[in-house]
Order: sequence, then C-alpha cells, then structure tokens
Amino acid sequence: MRLYGFNNLTKSLSFNIYDVCYAKSSTDQLEYIKYIDSQYNSERLMNILYKLTDMIGAHVLNVAKQDYEPQGASVAFMIADTTREEGTDTQAPEMILGHLDKSHITVHTYPEFHPETSIATFRVDIDIETCGEISPLHTLDYLIGSFDSDIITMDYRVRGFTRNVDGEKLFLDHDITSIQDFIDDATLDIYNATDINVYQANMFHTRMMIKELDLTNYLFNTNAFDLSENERDEILDNLRKEMIEIYSGKNIF
Repeated sequence: MRLYGFNNLTKSLSFNIYDVCYAKSSTDQLEYIKYIDSQYNSERLMNILYKLTDMIGAHVLNVAKQDYEPQGASVAFMIADTTREEGTDTQAPEMILGHLDKSHITVHTYPEFHPETSIATFRVDIDIETCGEISPLHTLDYLIGSFDSDIITMDYRVRGFTRNVDGEKLFLDHDITSIQDFIDDATLDIYNATDINVYQANMFHTRMMIKELDLTNYLFNTNAFDLSENERDEILDNLRKEMIEIYSGKNIF
C-alpha cells in the first residue's frame, strides 16, 4: 500500500520462553544456575539480538548489556528503520532515525529454583518495540530455536494509525489472524498451542507447551539409567505439572 508520509504504526512483540529442568540436590540447583549464566550471558544474548535486528531490516543505534550478580543478564538495543520505499512521500532517512529513536529490543534472563523442590526453571523475556514498516513476527522461528523452549508465551500488538495517500486511516498494515501464522508448521507440530486474540484492538496472544518429554533432556547432573522406573515416572510427572502451571499461569496441583 502507498502511504502518505511516514508509517506511524507501533508494533510490539513480547516473547517469553521457559526452560524446565530437574536438579536433584541444592548443589545441582546452584550448578544449574551457573550453567545457565555461562550459556546465556550478555555476550551471547547480544549476538542473538544482532541477528534478530538484521532479520527485521533494522539498524542498531546503541547497545547496552549487563551481567548481574548473583545471576541473570540483560541486553538493550536502540534500533532504527533505515529503509525507504522509492517514489513515496516518506521523510529522509535522517528524519526517520530521529523519529525512531524510541524503538528498541530488550532481553532479560531469569534463572530460578526453590530449595524445597528439585525443579529449576530458566526464563527469557524478549521485547521488541518497532515503528513503521519493521515487523518482528518473522523472527519467531529464529527466537524459538535460539533457546531450549519448553513453554512459550507471545503477545503482539499494533498501536496507532497511519494514512494512505488518500488520507484514509490504516490501523493495521499487514494481514494477521494469529501469531501462529508466522511460525513454521514443523515447529508448531511439537507444541500444543492456544490463542487469545482481541481482533478489535489488534491484540494477539499465543501460548505454546511442548508435547513430548524425553527425560534425558531434563536431567541435570543425573543419569536416567541410575533411576528406578518409579523415580523416572515421578520426575516426569513433576516436570509436566510444572509446565502445565506455567502454561496456564496459575497454581493447579
């Protein structure tokens, strides 16, 4: 579509993943936290965001990163749209950079455990706020693949309006019925997915939970062959209960 002036739509994507793990002892739990901090430190998160920024065709203006004590990391990118469609009445790139200086990408990590359980979780929050033609939805497969994602929650909202050359207000500049439309079918096949959408407000929510659990992928410093069948069943049951409560957003069991 041809627009009059600059595309004023704001697109916000909040992407959250949870990785769940069985860490039997308090020592194992502390080692799990150290392992997560080493695997997902601010340097690695920064590289993930650089790739993500390149995928959406944005330009990095500023980067801030931080590793926290005792655990966790965060990275923030200020980004700008440097593209301009030829032959349209858009502003010059230097004006676009000034207009988009509040667009950003942030990532925060939250590893945690409770000493009275043997379940540890790792959460990543990624928020992408863009203006204009930049859309973060096409990065979802990359984001899901960048982390061990057992539970995923995503919120996408388009705010504001822009105008076409005839002066008509446009509150959405692309087709969307669900966030799932932008996720590869092969990825969706391994998850249960639920939508809660408010189409009148251009608000879309999707949550996903992995279908099949291979216990060997969830044991930290524990060998599955050292466990009895009853122990394996109990651990799998506890892992699944943890995932269901995170997926549901409430205490159930």
